[in-house]
Amino acid sequence: MPNPTAAMLVIGDEILSGRTRDANTHHLAGKLSEAGIDLREARVVGDVEEVIVAAIRALSGAYDHVFTSGGIGPTHDDITADCVAIALNVRIGVRDDARALLQAHYDRTGIVLNEARLRMARIPEGASLIENPVSAAPGFTIGNVHVLAGVPQIFEAMLLGLLPRLTGGAPLQSRSLRVERGEGDIASPLRALAETYPDLSIGSYPFNQNGVFGSNVVLRGPDAARLDDALARLTEIVGPQ
Repeated sequence: MPNPTAAMLVIGDEILSGRTRDANTHHLAGKLSEAGIDLREARVVGDVEEVIVAAIRALSGAYDHVFTSGGIGPTHDDITADCVAIALNVRIGVRDDARALLQAHYDRTGIVLNEARLRMARIPEGASLIENPVSAAPGFTIGNVHVLAGVPQIFEAMLLGLLPRLTGGAPLQSRSLRVERGEGDIASPLRALAETYPDLSIGSYPFNQNGVFGSNVVLRGPDAARLDDALARLTEIVGPQ
């Protein structure tokens, strides 16, 4: 049975402007590989309602899971929760359990739970909360859409609690071979290898180090024996390095 599939939707003008570097997609990709969930697509969109809504609808219809990061804070441009509600055609409002989490957090820190902060308790109807052990403001899951914070520390903490709730498949493994020959020289052998092992992902990543040109050929798949066999065949066909 094939592994479940996933997509990542990164939301925020600050990513597209270059002011903030996206670290969450990289982190998610690694954790999903360990969990046996195949990340198939990643998109970055700005804080534009119709764009976010369209992306959520497209991705949730195409993949088993959609993970979002960003846009669930207290400011006017934090519109992810509203966009998810629109995309999935459900109502949204302040949830008592989410409010209680925020109230307890701000009571401990001596900060007032004002109207702006209360926006973080607005949850689409029918969603389940994703715990936020860092700053209390929860994410949520509705359908196959998992909505997480954009701050990497919080995103990672939320994901840690979320992943055990998801059913994965076989963890993705990899093998690699450094080939000190140009891609043009190894393209035909790699094509033949890919045809022989259609169940594996085979990629070539060129490098130029200290005047040496070559490629790191990476084989990926869930079956260790198949990977070892393919690596042995690759070593044979590209010849000595």
